[in-house]
Amino acid sequence: MNRTLIASILCCTALQVQAADISVIGLFPGKAVLVIDGGSPKTYSVGNTVTSGIKLVDVNETTATFDASGKKQKIDIGGHVNRIAPSGPSSVTLQADGRGHFMVQGQINGGTMRMLVDTGASLIALPAADARRLGIDYKKGQTAYVNTANGVTTAYQVVLNSVKIGDITLNQVDALVQENGLSFALLGMSFLNRTEMRREGEQMVLTKRY
Repeated sequence: MNRTLIASILCCTALQVQAADISVIGLFPGKAVLVIDGGSPKTYSVGNTVTSGIKLVDVNETTATFDASGKKQKIDIGGHVNRIAPSGPSSVTLQADGRGHFMVQGQINGGTMRMLVDTGASLIALPAADARRLGIDYKKGQTAYVNTANGVTTAYQVVLNSVKIGDITLNQVDALVQENGLSFALLGMSFLNRTEMRREGEQMVLTKRY
C-alpha cells in the first residue's frame, strides 16, 4: 500500500450534499473509498454515481471531486471543511483545532491562503509577504497605522477581488496589508459580516448572506 493511500485512510473529512453525508477515507488513482450516510466503506471509480444525484467526477492525491446536480464540490483529505447541500445558500462548516481556534484554507484573488478566523479584526488582515505572493499591489492602497506587540507599524487598506472559503465566494472585500507584526492572515469581519455565523460546539457554520 503506497504512502499516499495510507495517509488518506488515516484522515477523514465529510461532505453533506443533498440528503447524503459522504466521508472520504481513502484515495488512489481513479478511485475513492467512501462512507455514505455512515454505512460500510465502499470503493468507487471516477464516473460512478455514489448516491442519488451525486457522482464522483475526479480524484487526485488529496482531493475527491463530486458533481451534485450540476454543482462541483470537493472534499480535501485531512481538511476540516464540510460543504452543505447545493440547493440552499452557500455554507461552510469549520472545525476548531486543539486550541479552540478556527483555521481555514481558502483562496484570495485565486491564490491559496491559510487564515485564522478572528471576529476581533474589523478587516481581513494579510502579512505583506503574502500580499506580494498573491500579486496585490498593496502600496497603492490607503496608508494606515496599526498597533502591534512591537509598536506601531505601517499598513495599507486594499480591496480584494475575491475571497473564497469552502463554497462561499465573496467579491470586493476590504482588507488591510500589514508590513510587520503579523505572522499569518486573519479572516476578519469584512468577510464574516457578510455571512451568518453559528457556533455548534467545536464547529462554526458560516452561511453566505450576500
